Amino acid sequence: MHSDPIADLLTRIRNGAQARKTTVEIPMSKIKLEVVKILEAEGFLTSHEITTESKFPTIKVHIRYDNRRKPVLQKLRRVSTPGLRVYRSHDELRPLRSGLATRVLTTSQGVMTDREARKRHIGGEVLCEVW
Repeated sequence: MHSDPIADLLTRIRNGAQARKTTVEIPMSKIKLEVVKILEAEGFLTSHEITTESKFPTIKVHIRYDNRRKPVLQKLRRVSTPGLRVYRSHDELRPLRSGLATRVLTTSQGVMTDREARKRHIGGEVLCEVW
């Protein structure tokens, strides 16, 4: 059992990209699935699928690479940890790296990107930053 399942998700994706793996399997949970969907929508992942072959379901993530077989994910960083939660209001969510980076937040209206949170004028806990 892990004390930080989001950090485990990010580490598995980061290690898979560094090892040039095409797919990575991650134990499934609702919040992990939402984070994977956001990373896919932002173009960092190719696709995902849920496999129920074993007793516990898993998420099979397909990592995206460019033409030179370099991962599209340059940096994947956990911001809020179980020991230090980081909350931001919508006016504190400034664009990162001239808008090229994406923050993933969990809010009262679900898991979303920082762009969507600014548009809806809501804040929340910053889970991770991706560029």
